Amino acid sequence: MPNEPFTPNENEIVERVLTGDANAFEYLVTCYKSHVLKIVNRHVHQNDVAETAQDVFVRAYLSLPTYKGKSDFKGWVSSIAVRTCQDYWRKAYRSREVPMSSLNEKHQDWLEQVLTAESEEDLDKKGAQKEARELLDWVLAKLSAEDRMIVELVYLEGLSGKEAAELLGWSIANVKVRSLRARRKIKKLLRKIVEEPVRGYGL
Repeated sequence: MPNEPFTPNENEIVERVLTGDANAFEYLVTCYKSHVLKIVNRHVHQNDVAETAQDVFVRAYLSLPTYKGKSDFKGWVSSIAVRTCQDYWRKAYRSREVPMSSLNEKHQDWLEQVLTAESEEDLDKKGAQKEARELLDWVLAKLSAEDRMIVELVYLEGLSGKEAAELLGWSIANVKVRSLRARRKIKKLLRKIVEEPVRGYGL
C-alpha cells in the first residue's frame, strides 16, 4: 500500500517559520487565501481588496510569534483580517480618499417609503433598491472605523456579540456598548434626513 502524502498541521508550519523556514508560510497563505479574501471583500472597496488581503498576510507573518496554537489558525487569521479592514477605514477617513456621494431627493423619497411600508413584502422590495445600498454606504461613512466594523459584523453579517468580540479583540461588554451606540447614531442620521429639507448631505 503506497504511503499517503504527509500533511503538516498548522502548529508545525508555524514552528517551521519561526525557526527560519520563511517559505513554509506559503502553505498557510495557500490554505487561507480564499477565506481572507472573502472577509476583506465584505469590508473594503472592491479596488482595494487584493492589497488589503496582502496586508493581512503580512501582519499574520509578523505576528506569528504571538500565535500560541491555543485557537485554530483560521480564527486567528480571521481576527487579523477584520482588524486590518478596520485600520483600512481609519486610514481612508484620515486621508479623505473614501468616495462619498451626496444624498438627493431619491434617497429621501426611498426612506420615507420604507418608513411607511405597510407590509414586510413592501419592505423587502424597498430594501433591494439601489437607493438602499447607497444610503447604507453613506450612513456607514458617517461612522467611525470602529463603529462601522461593529455595524457590519453584528447587524449586517449577523455575528453574535461574542463572535464580534473575538474578531476585534474587544470585550463582549465593549461590543454591546459600541453596537448600541452605533445603532443610535444611524437612527439619528436617518431621522435627520427625513425631518430636514434635502440640501445635499455630502461629507
